[in-house]
Amino acid sequence: MPRSQANAFTLTPDVRRTSTVVVLGSIMSILDTTIVAVALATLGRDFHVSVTTIQWVATGYLLALAVVIPITGWAVDRFGAKLVWMTSLSLFIVGSCLCGVAWSANSLIAFRVLQGIGGGMLLPVGQSILARAAGPQRMGRVMSIIGVPMVLGPILGPVIGGLIVSNFSWRWIFYINLPIGIVTLLLSQRWLPKWDTDERFPTAFDTLGFCLLSPGLAALVFSLAEVGTTGSFTSTSVIVSFVIGIVLMTGFILHALRIKNPLLELHLFKDRNFSVANICIFVLGATLFGSMFLLPLYYQIARGQEAWVAGLLMAPQGIGAASIMRWAGNITDRFGPRRIVPFGVLLMAVATIPFAFVTTSTSEVLLAVTLFVRGLGLGLTMMPVTAAAYFDLSHAEIPKASTTMNIVRQVGGSVATALFAVVLERQIVANLGPAAAKAGGSAGVISSTVKLPPQVADSVAAAFAHTFWWAIGTILLAFIPTLFLTNRAPVLAAAGAEGGGGAGDEAADGDAETGPRVAGAMLD
Repeated sequence: MPRSQANAFTLTPDVRRTSTVVVLGSIMSILDTTIVAVALATLGRDFHVSVTTIQWVATGYLLALAVVIPITGWAVDRFGAKLVWMTSLSLFIVGSCLCGVAWSANSLIAFRVLQGIGGGMLLPVGQSILARAAGPQRMGRVMSIIGVPMVLGPILGPVIGGLIVSNFSWRWIFYINLPIGIVTLLLSQRWLPKWDTDERFPTAFDTLGFCLLSPGLAALVFSLAEVGTTGSFTSTSVIVSFVIGIVLMTGFILHALRIKNPLLELHLFKDRNFSVANICIFVLGATLFGSMFLLPLYYQIARGQEAWVAGLLMAPQGIGAASIMRWAGNITDRFGPRRIVPFGVLLMAVATIPFAFVTTSTSEVLLAVTLFVRGLGLGLTMMPVTAAAYFDLSHAEIPKASTTMNIVRQVGGSVATALFAVVLERQIVANLGPAAAKAGGSAGVISSTVKLPPQVADSVAAAFAHTFWWAIGTILLAFIPTLFLTNRAPVLAAAGAEGGGGAGDEAADGDAETGPRVAGAMLD
């Protein structure tokens, strides 16, 4: 490979510094979606409220994310990515501080919403910043960097939260964000790209679109969260919120197709590569978050482990994904995502099969090895697919594309979590029969903090094994759209751009797709 072309694939110091800032901010936001879960029982006791009430500490944060994510693309176009990033980070820090000093359950819920408003923008804005800073020929590498917090966040959350609750006040779950957030804020001011002020594409705010999309998405996410709480798709709260969500989101789609500069640019789906990548993101998001729902519950309920121990037992998956993501990004940049993503999906499916046969005594070493292999498959799929979505986009299209992909991933994860929750609930009832009723139903079994008797635990483990077959099916479903991903690397920037190596040629693989429209301005 010519030296100039090799340099085009190298991550420059500016891109590395930008990546560091984005990862620090993103991992705080992702951690806070799971770190609170292990403290809910403690919070309920301290504030003397029911589980139903204190659950809104977690649900309120998720709903805030759902409301604010749709406006991220517009905000970046209007105010610039750096300003939006630093504002969101500041809101997250203030929200964390207020959560730490909360004096009641209601105040904590309100402050969690504020924290979620800040945290919701961090990941999509961070992706936009990295995508613009790196350029198309390095997209796989930088997306693999931001993929690390996405994989490690749900694993580290229960570990950190459990250790804090066991040894310190629950308030430190929120205070721990302050030093990290302040350091990230200072580094953001110093290290984020200076070209941000020239990267604005201001448009009028789509007020009607916001009134349709954000509440619609929030209602849909709430309905799917309620499925996990009620264990049924037919409860009143689930049906009402689901119908409201679908109606509002359908109204947004009809509205967005008729106007110029909608809140979400649906015309991006005319690009075949972007459409296929988003289908993959939806199914892989379902695979990731659905399995992340099942795995810790299996360790905690069927095997009686504490939440932080369950997080440690899941660590091999994150280690496997993190160890291969950089290599996967490199391959994506050079040869295209179709060379590795289908293989990664099959590897994930094969590595999940042992969980379909778990019992209460299955070797934890075997499961750790299996999770490591599963993590390798995850590292070969999630971020290469995200990188592929950006291949053919112009500079101006990146912020709204990032917003769209984060919504697609969140909805996919919510759908799978709701589905797996219902399957698990019904299977526990079927396996336990009268024993489930005596324990207060399957919800009583799942929420129990007491180690289950051996006979009950065996039946619960069998219910998890059954549900993991659904997880395997979901993974295999993801295999189909990966076959339609592009099988080419992104074209290098025009000659003369810094780090460029001249106009690149497409890989000759028979794809009839046109080259990317991304210009040399996307380079450093």
